[in-house]
Formats: sequence, structure tokens, C-alpha cells
Amino acid sequence: QVQLVESGGGLVQAGGSLRLSCTASGITFSINAMGWYRQAPGKPRELVAGITSGDSTNYADSVKGRFTISRDNAKNTVYLQMNSLKPEDTAVYYCKVEWTGYDFWGQGTQVTVSS
Repeated sequence: QVQLVESGGGLVQAGGSLRLSCTASGITFSINAMGWYRQAPGKPRELVAGITSGDSTNYADSVKGRFTISRDNAKNTVYLQMNSLKPEDTAVYYCKVEWTGYDFWGQGTQVTVSS
């Protein structure tokens, strides 16, 4: 059974930084793509950043230059370094992995940025 556990969310002041982690268990061979999404109250879930098995990355325009996604394949872990946080970054952040043709989601971690 595949499980994703996220950590690193919290409350931070505008301009601050947070690092999110997401570790997948129950994975028996290489994960394909991994990514971070977020959902603010009253808004649809949106892609924040993605990374392929070949380490190609893509970012939402709103986070380019501030957020960095990375992965550690040996640990089945994906990270999201978030710098220069803004109040509009406040949301529940979810990780997603693509494995064996299926998408698996984490439970979400709250990120709150105060002004």
C-alpha cells in the first residue's frame, strides 16, 4: 500500500521560508513524476511545481524564482523549498507521485503566511 507523508508546513511571516517534505512508502521501484499542489479556501487545487524522473522541473508562474522543487530517489522523497513567502501563498499543500500509471496523493500540510 502506497502512503505519502508530508511535513514542514506551519505559520510564517511574509518574506520568510519553509521547506516541505513528502516521503512515499510502499514504493518498490522508481517513481515517475512528483509534484506539489496547493489549494486555498474557495479555490481549485493548482500545480505549484513538478519534477520528472529525469529531474526536469516546472513551476507555476506565481512561484518562479521563489520556490525550488527537488527529489531524493533513494529516499522516495520530494522537497519544496519556499522562500520569500507571501500571504497569497497561504494554502494546504499536497504532494503527488505518479507510479505504475496511478497518481497517489498526500494528506496535505497547511502553510499560512501572515502579513
